[in-house]
Formats: sequence, C-alpha cells, structure tokens
Amino acid sequence: MKRYSILLLILFAMACNRAAPDNVSVVNAIETPAISNTIWTNQTELFVEYPVLVVGKTSRFAAHFTVLDGHQPVREGSVTVSLIKGTYGIRHKVEAPSSPGIFTPALQPKEAGDYQLIFDLKTPTYTDRIVVGNVKVYGTLTDAIDELGGIEDDEGISFLKEQAWKMEFQTANVAEKEIYDMIPTYGIWKVATSDDQTLTAPATGTLKFTPHHLTAGKSIKAGEMLMEIVSSELTTNNLNSEIQKAKASLDQAKASYDRISDLYESKITSKTEFEKAKEKYLLAKTNYETLSAGFTGKGKEVLAPFNGYVLEVNVENGDFAEQGKPLMKVTIDQNHVLQTKVNTSHAEALNDIRDIRYKLDDDSWSSMNAANGRVISVSREVTADDPMLSVYAELQEDIHMPDGSYTEVQVAVGAPVKSLVVPNSALIEDYGQYSVIVQLSGELFEKRNVTIGRQNGAEVEIKSGLQQGEVVVIKGAYQVKMASMSGAAPAHGHAH
Repeated sequence: MKRYSILLLILFAMACNRAAPDNVSVVNAIETPAISNTIWTNQTELFVEYPVLVVGKTSRFAAHFTVLDGHQPVREGSVTVSLIKGTYGIRHKVEAPSSPGIFTPALQPKEAGDYQLIFDLKTPTYTDRIVVGNVKVYGTLTDAIDELGGIEDDEGISFLKEQAWKMEFQTANVAEKEIYDMIPTYGIWKVATSDDQTLTAPATGTLKFTPHHLTAGKSIKAGEMLMEIVSSELTTNNLNSEIQKAKASLDQAKASYDRISDLYESKITSKTEFEKAKEKYLLAKTNYETLSAGFTGKGKEVLAPFNGYVLEVNVENGDFAEQGKPLMKVTIDQNHVLQTKVNTSHAEALNDIRDIRYKLDDDSWSSMNAANGRVISVSREVTADDPMLSVYAELQEDIHMPDGSYTEVQVAVGAPVKSLVVPNSALIEDYGQYSVIVQLSGELFEKRNVTIGRQNGAEVEIKSGLQQGEVVVIKGAYQVKMASMSGAAPAHGHAH
C-alpha cells in the first residue's frame, strides 16, 4: 500500500510539472496594452510605442525620431528617456539608434502614479527635448487592462515610418495666415536698366577674349579680365609707345615741378610760376596713370566693373576696335524688374497693391515683399497692340531667369483677412473635389475632404475640413492615398 502511495505522489508531481508551462502561457497570453504617442516640436517628430507601464515590469520603447526638415530619420546621436514624478525619476540612455531613426530605451517603474515621460535627443547637428505629459504607471497589469479595456485597431490609413523615410515625404502644420484677394496673371522678367553698363574700348587695337567663350549670360566678378586690347603691332595708336611718351612727359614735368617748388619755398620765383608747374605735373600724372592702368605689356585690359553677368557682346574675338567703341553690355546680378500684365477689369484694384507673388525657375514661389522689392509704376493706358495694363516691380533677389522670359504671377490687392492655409502641394483633386491627407499620429493617416478658397502663391485657403495645428502631408500624399486603396495595409506596430 505504501508503494502505491509513493507511485501516486510521483505521478501527481509529474502531472504538476507538465501543467506549469501551460499556466505560464495562459498568463503571458494576456495581451499587454500598447501605448503610442506622437509629439511634434519645431525640429522633430517623435512617434513612440511601448507596452503600458506597470510597476516592476520592464517596458521597452520603440521611439521613432524624424527630422522634420526633409522628413528623414535621425541616423546618429543618443536618446535619454526619463520617467519623472515631482523630484523623483528614473532614466535610461541609449547611445545610438538600433536602426535608422529608431531608438529602443527601456524603463522599469518602481511606483504607480502619474508621471512625465521626457525624451532628450542629442545629434551631431542639434538637440531637442520632447515631453509626453500625463503618463500613468499602473500597479498591476490587471489594473491597466481594466482601465484601458481591450486593444482596438485604430481606424485610418496605416503608413509606417520606414515607408515614409525611404521616399520624398514631408508634412506641414495647418496655419492661420493673412489671405489677400489675388489677381492671377503672368509677368515678364526684365533687367533693371539702371544696373546696365556698356563697356567701351579704352584703347585702339586687336581684341583678345580672355575667356575664349565670352557670350551673353556669362557670370562675371568684379575685377575679372574679360578681354585685352593688343596694340603692340600697330605703327600708329601704339599704346606701348603712348605710355612711354606719357612716362617721359611725366618725368619731365615732375622734375620741373620739384625745381620750381624749391625756388618758390626760397621766394625766388612767383606763386604763378609754381601753380603752372604744379598743374602741368598733375596733368602729366593723370595722363600716364590713365594710359598705363590695366596695361599688361602687350595691351589694355577690359575689366568687369562689378559682380553680375553679360547681357550682350557686340564684338568678336580678333576684331579690331577703335578707342571708345562699344564692346559689350553687362549688368548687376541683383536687381530685376518684373513687368506684370493685368486685365483692365482690375484697374481699380491696382490702386491698392499689397504684394506681388511670382514663380521662380524651380517652381517655388517668392514675393515682392520678401525680396525687399517695390512697385515702380502702374500704367493707366492701353493700346490696340497692348490691351493690358502693366505693373512694374523692382526686386532685389538673386533670380536666374532669362531677360524676356515669362512667369506665373499673382497680384495681392486689398485688405487681408485671417484664414487657414496649407501648401498647394497638399491638395489631391478627384473630379473637382479636393482632399488632403491628415496625419493623425506617427503612422496613422486620414484622407479628408476640404473646401478651398483663394490661392496665395504657394499656399491655398482652406474654408472647411481642417483645424489649425493639424498636420497634413505636403509631399507623398498620393502614396499614402494609394496605401489606403491597396487593401493590404501593413499591420500597426513593429517588431524591433
């Protein structure tokens, strides 16, 4: 009987050993709720996912850091995560991302309560601090599940950070700005005539271009030699001979001036004789300096008077040029004139021009006010050949547009009103209906219909559908939209 009792105890013990893993798996099968937060600063977007914080349990964070300018992952640097309540806190620092843009620090809370979760990011180029407020630490996992309930899938378009980081992607905040009534039209680029300068031949001789391909449009720098006028082979108007004669005249005049100066100081000669000698010397000096300035030994240099570019070249390499002959026209690469053409129906509105916005060669927009420009004049008459009014504006901006080329223009008139705006690139058009992609959180987006109003350069007024401060996609919106239509959106969350 005793032997059977021992056997039953052994069998019971074996049964208990087999049941233990099943009991553990049942406990582990209770899915821990996951928390996610998305915070934007002026420099960084933080999207962080982590298991709910429970006393005594270690929660590992998947902290996704995106540099907003260019929307690229943070590839280098360290992150310190701190859990703070009052003066008490714990922290953990990781020295590098586990993969581009993703840092995985971990914390094990010691006490339940409400905390602040702080992420300190330090990169080779900048630092940032991101604070997540009202983070709760639970006493037990059961407490967390009871309060948070079951885990529900968020509704929306899932688009992972790793997808966005691999493509041209950018977001922007919905902002309130001043909006004007705009007159959409076109403009013609012109060079400010006050900046033009015609370079003439300073001597007679054969032209030798210093840059062999001296053509219209070439950029120039102040003091740069553009061409040389060679006269050494000429029997008349030989600059070298003229300089030698001028030097001899200067030497003679200076010797006479020095002699008479001594006599004048000794009161041997009159002041009239002294003044004559001085004038003759100064004239001889000016003549010599003028002739010898820019002389290389073979010829006379033609130098660029300022930074700018060549408008036109009136001669060819090897031509013979008489002194005073126009050689080329150059201009300062700084001030430009935009001639805007406006329909006569807007004549009255042109009395209250507030700004002129124009497209640059890279399809970006700029404006007269941003370029420290001003309206020069507004025409009041039209002709049969030119039935539109012209608005001339001078702009102090580095603009690389050919003289006479056309550009898209919007003339802002009247008093402005405050309204919500987004960049034009955020709009998606479907059969006349406009929508935008709104970023709800780090990896969750929503396609939302909007009503647009006035165009203001690179921005458009939003009359309904958005709230100030919401984040919209301005590059990559089409790809997010396609993700919503694929029917195979990636599951929310990561395995890092």
